Amino acid sequence: MGMDIAGAQGVDAKALYQQHCAVCHGDQRTGAMGPALLPESLTRLRPTEALEVITHGRVATQMPGFAQQLSASELSALAAFIRTPVVPTPRWGEDDIRASRVFHPAPAADPATPLWTADPMNLFVVVEGGDHHISLLDGDKFEVITRFPSRFALHGGPKFTPDGRYVFFGSRDGWITKYDLWRLRVVAEVRAGLNMRNVAVSGDGQWVMAANYLPHSVVLFDADLNLKKTYPAATLDGKQTSRVSAVYDATPRQSFVVALKDIPELWEVSYSPKAEPIYDGLVHDYKMGESIAKPGFLGVRRTPLDEPLDDFFFDQSYRHALGATRPKTGDGAATAQVVNLDVRRKIADLPIAGMPHLGSGITFAWKDSTVLASPNLKDGAIDVIDMKTWEPVGTVPTPGPGFFMRSHENTPYAWTDSMMSPKARDTMTIIDKATLKPVATVREPGKTLAHIEFTKDGRYALASVWEMDGALIVYDAATFKEVRRLPMSKPVGKYNVWNKITRSEGTSH
Repeated sequence: MGMDIAGAQGVDAKALYQQHCAVCHGDQRTGAMGPALLPESLTRLRPTEALEVITHGRVATQMPGFAQQLSASELSALAAFIRTPVVPTPRWGEDDIRASRVFHPAPAADPATPLWTADPMNLFVVVEGGDHHISLLDGDKFEVITRFPSRFALHGGPKFTPDGRYVFFGSRDGWITKYDLWRLRVVAEVRAGLNMRNVAVSGDGQWVMAANYLPHSVVLFDADLNLKKTYPAATLDGKQTSRVSAVYDATPRQSFVVALKDIPELWEVSYSPKAEPIYDGLVHDYKMGESIAKPGFLGVRRTPLDEPLDDFFFDQSYRHALGATRPKTGDGAATAQVVNLDVRRKIADLPIAGMPHLGSGITFAWKDSTVLASPNLKDGAIDVIDMKTWEPVGTVPTPGPGFFMRSHENTPYAWTDSMMSPKARDTMTIIDKATLKPVATVREPGKTLAHIEFTKDGRYALASVWEMDGALIVYDAATFKEVRRLPMSKPVGKYNVWNKITRSEGTSH
C-alpha cells in the first residue's frame, strides 16, 4: 500500500478523472449519469471500498472496472482525488434545479387502482443499499411485489403521501424521486442540491421540502416536484450560512421544522394559508401591528437556540422538538435539548449521556406519563426520560452503542440494535416497556443486525441483516422467533406505510 500511495503522488489524477470519469460523473464531480463524487457525498463509502469500485466496477450498474486500463498507482490516485474538495465550490441554483426536473405523465386512461392485491396500508418499502434498489414488500404474505433501481445512496428515509399511494426518496447527491406505489412507476424526479440530508412531505401531501448540505439551502417543491421556493440557510442578516441538518413535517402544526447544523436556530415554515404573520426581532405590541410583519404562509419563523441541532424528533403532541448536538471536539460531550415550538425557546436540557441519536428516538406510554427513549451512538445504554418533568426515570443496558430503536403501540416491547459496536453489532436487544428492563436478544452471529420496523398491526418485527449478502428477517413480535427470511442486498431500512402516515407510536416521523 505504501508503494501504491507513493506512486499515486506522481500521477495527474485530475487528468485521469477527466479522461475516464467526467463523462458519467460530471466535470466538477457533481454527478450526471453517475452519482456525485464529492467529499460530502462519499462520507459513508470507505476509501478501500471506493478503490474497489474503481478497480472492479459495481455489479448491476453501468460503472465499469478500470483494473485492465490503469495501474495500481493510478487507481489509488483516483480514489484519493474524489475525496478532495472541488475548487471553486460547485454551485446549484434555481435554474439548475428547474432544468433537472423530469416528469412522466400518467398514461391516458390509467386507472387509479393498484396493480397488486395486497393491503395498501401494510406495504413495506425496503431500501437495499448494496446494489441501490427498492423492494416493495407485502406485509401480510411477506412476499416482494416488485423491485426497482433507485438513485445512488438514498438517505433520510422515504416519505409517503397521506393516502399511501406515492412515496418520495431522497439521495445523498440531491435527487428526489416521486414513485407511484399503486402503478409501480416513477412519476417525477428533480435534483434539489448537490449534497442533501433528507426530504419531508407535508401532511396534506401538497408540499415537499429538501434539506441541503451543499448548497446551504432549504428547497420547497409542490407534489409534482415543481420548484416553488428556495430558502438560503442563513442568519437573518445574511452574514452567516449553514448546512441544513434535517427537515421534518409536523402535520398537526401544518408546518415543516428545519434544523441548521452551523447556526443555533430552529426554523418553522408553515404551509397553512391561515398561518399567523411573522415578526422578526423585538416587537412592542404585535396585536397593535407595531412592527412590520412577514407573511406566515411559507415564511420562516425562527427560534434561537443555545446550540445548533444535528438531528431531532417530535413528541406526540408536536409541541416540542427534541434535538441533539454532536461534540465540538473529539473529547467533548454531546448535548440534548427540548425546544417548545409554541413559545419558541429551549425549555429543558435532556439528561442523556454519551451521544444520543434522537432522530431515531421513540416515545411510549409508561405508568401515568409518556417517556422518551433514544439509541446512543457512544454508550451501551439507553436513558429513558419522563416527558412531563424531562427527568430520567431509568437506564436500560445494551451490549453496545446503537443507531435505531423502534416499537409499536400494540406491542409491550421496544427493540434496539447495537450496530455501532464492533463486538455486539450482531445483537438486537428487546426491552419491556413497562419495566424498562431487557427481556431477550436476537442475534445474527458475525453480521450486522439493525433497523427494526413493525407490521401495521404490530404482530411482526422486521430486522435487517445489513450485509451485501444480507436478508430481511421477520420475527414474531410476541415470541421473538424467526418466521421468515428474505434474501436482500444490504437492506439498510424498511418503512411501513401505515405506521408512517398515522405517525404510529414507536416509529420515527
